[in-house]
Amino acid sequence: MTEIKKPTATKKAAPKPAGNKPAAEPAAKPAKTKSAAPKAVAKAQPAKGKAENVKSKVKSDMHDFKTQATDSVRAAATKGKDRATEAVGSIGKLIRDSAGTIDDNVGKQYGDYARSAADMVDGFASKMEAKDVDALAEDARQFVRKSPAVAIGAAAAIGFVLARLIRSGGKDA
Repeated sequence: MTEIKKPTATKKAAPKPAGNKPAAEPAAKPAKTKSAAPKAVAKAQPAKGKAENVKSKVKSDMHDFKTQATDSVRAAATKGKDRATEAVGSIGKLIRDSAGTIDDNVGKQYGDYARSAADMVDGFASKMEAKDVDALAEDARQFVRKSPAVAIGAAAAIGFVLARLIRSGGKDA
């Protein structure tokens, strides 16, 4: 029986140097020096003038984005302020219209209270309409600084009312 030999990959022998000296191991790649790395990095970096142009373009783009975002927020806040002013005015009108009914059912004194409340609500609506969004925001900041407990209570009450409105709106739909 003859054995079949599987072909094996043959290694190419390194050329033998002339003479009787044994063949030297192939030299390993030289280790990179620290001075070679910064040169490679320096080549990859854009020139200073180009880098400054890129930085100024990024700053300019960020400034433009900030301006657009600010304008969008201001427009939305102004629209919200107009809607809120209209809603507060409607509440004042509703209270004023209810004053006559209150006169008849409860008494003239309570009707006068309702008219006084309607006047205060109308005055508030007028002040809101007269001020711009920035002035209203500053007024709100000052109010919170002067009486934070009242501000937190008002925020909680408003949140409660809004939650009730949302829940009742969801059931009707």
